[in-house]
Amino acid sequence: MFLRNAWYVAARSAEIGQALVPLTILGERIVAYRKENGDPVALEDACPHRKLPLSMGRRAGDAVVCGYHGLTFDPAGRCIASPTQSRIPVGARVHSYPVADRWELLWVWMGDPSDADVSKIIAIENFADPAWGRAIGGPMDCACNYLYLADNLLDPSHVAFVHPTSFGASGTEQTALQTEVRDDGVVVWRWILDRELPPYYASLVKFEGRCDRLQHYEVRYPAVAINKSVFTPAGSGGPHQPLHAKAYVMVSYHFLTPIDEHATRYHWLQHRNTDANDEEITARITDGARVAFEEDRRVLEAVHRGMANKSTPNINLALDAGSLRFRRELTALIDREQGLAAAR
Repeated sequence: MFLRNAWYVAARSAEIGQALVPLTILGERIVAYRKENGDPVALEDACPHRKLPLSMGRRAGDAVVCGYHGLTFDPAGRCIASPTQSRIPVGARVHSYPVADRWELLWVWMGDPSDADVSKIIAIENFADPAWGRAIGGPMDCACNYLYLADNLLDPSHVAFVHPTSFGASGTEQTALQTEVRDDGVVVWRWILDRELPPYYASLVKFEGRCDRLQHYEVRYPAVAINKSVFTPAGSGGPHQPLHAKAYVMVSYHFLTPIDEHATRYHWLQHRNTDANDEEITARITDGARVAFEEDRRVLEAVHRGMANKSTPNINLALDAGSLRFRRELTALIDREQGLAAAR
């Protein structure tokens, strides 16, 4: 089940031009392209005649021509030409999805078009701040349900075991987790005090010695995660302390787009409060993140297979409190949405 009245990342904006690009989101086949003025379009990728993908057709100005018998559809999904007969057939129409470019990403609204509101796309703090460096990654396809990725992104404790040479460090295997439920999602966080820096961040921070470390793991409904990592000199961190002048802050945004129940397309964006124009550091951060996310993918694809084919019951641990609460709240939102749709 999916929450349909929501914005999902379809692709990086630069990946969608005037060519017809086939995509699958929430199990629905979509063809994306840009009009001649650059505005994005997303249509149902299936001609209503025999369901040939429109992505196998061709462009005619801003319209799409089916490659089977030439039915032609405008960006609103209306059939505007039927070359084999004088009258456009009743029912010759395809669904047109609301689309928007935000944060160098192309977003698609998968629910009722009348409910689409671009203000509901997540706000990315400091995106245009020239003092902040930015790295954009993906896409990465994962052969697992998106909720396993959401589980992982609400679980700071996994870094000690999945990422021991990058994000893991002393304290990540034992420090207690705190869970907070918000209106738009769930946050799991903890401060780890007076520890060695993890390898991934050791060359990036702007202070010497041991650190206090915040792990802020958040997932917003239905499928956008925010990881905030804060490193301050030991003795200066903690939940009630002001941000130290030499604090290193990295905020990672993870965009999880369900392809279907068994696969997810994963984009990410990382912001840091230092070295805004250092391309070498940006490349190093991006490469390191990709290695770590590949480690996650290997584990989560195996989890998906294991859970789909289990012969004995699985158990939950205390560290699952955040992800279990997220799943319950998301299920309630989906149930409510389906109930409203049935009542219409």
